[in-house]
Amino acid sequence: MGIKLGIVMDPLSSIKVSKDSSFAMMLAAQKAGWEIHSIYQPDLFTENEKPRAFSRITRVQDDPDHWFDFLATQTIDLADLDVILMRKDPPFDIEYIASTYILSLAEDAGVLVVNKPASLRNFNEKMFITRFPQCCTPFMVGRDQARLRGFVEQRYREDGQDVILKPLDGMGGASIYRVNPQDPNLSVILETVTRHGLRTVMAQQFIPEIIHGDKRVLLINGEAVPYSLARVPAEGETRGNLAAGGSGIGMELSERDRWICEQVGPVLKQEGILFAGIDIIGDYLTEINITSPTCIRELDAIYSLDIAGDLMRCIEQQLQQ
Repeated sequence: MGIKLGIVMDPLSSIKVSKDSSFAMMLAAQKAGWEIHSIYQPDLFTENEKPRAFSRITRVQDDPDHWFDFLATQTIDLADLDVILMRKDPPFDIEYIASTYILSLAEDAGVLVVNKPASLRNFNEKMFITRFPQCCTPFMVGRDQARLRGFVEQRYREDGQDVILKPLDGMGGASIYRVNPQDPNLSVILETVTRHGLRTVMAQQFIPEIIHGDKRVLLINGEAVPYSLARVPAEGETRGNLAAGGSGIGMELSERDRWICEQVGPVLKQEGILFAGIDIIGDYLTEINITSPTCIRELDAIYSLDIAGDLMRCIEQQLQQ
């Protein structure tokens, strides 16, 4: 019997098939002959110690007008699956954490969960870069407004650069601010982004090379795909995120990009993070995305790759170990 794959994701009816990496994974799994079970976050539950879910056996097709059919629905034991892809988009809130607890029970029962639930809990996508200071510009994490202001002033005084402020739980470029000590709104921005000192944020020295793009590099089991998608900000924007209006341009990895991947890749592999997307601006690592990294479809289209297929083959190798 073929591999049974569960995928925890946003509702299929809401996705954009031309851009959705989870959909690319489903297409690749179906091509490999796997049985696909679509699971939405509210479908996860336990009965005593048994992790279970409401599942939809799914057929997919790369058609923007009709991209999926549910062939059957049933309640299943997660232990009956071979592998589960955790692809629920942020926010990374208490409901996300609760889902990882249930997925940890499935992992304990022998299911391969991608990415490892404990690692999803342990490694915040913004904070994760603190493991690799050699790859980063100066940064600070905290919520004290005076201390953050001091960091902004220091970076401007020493390097003449602005600072990027962002919450630890944001995605898609939301609530990101570029500031300097001369900004008349600095006080209110610090109040807003920290919620008057109640929310921890990351401050990073601004990297001017953002005008050439925020490069997304995908890694499978610690090994980098040899091309990145540089997300170039729209005119007048600081953020390169596609969700914030950026445009995607394919780029071959530079020597520095490959060096950063060599620093990060072994840690990802060690922590059971089978699929990750790291963000590089200029020569510097800025984020490590492990919840539901994107850009598969864009890179596949530009370079005729099969990234999701490579991931499925890697998963199959993991299951055979």
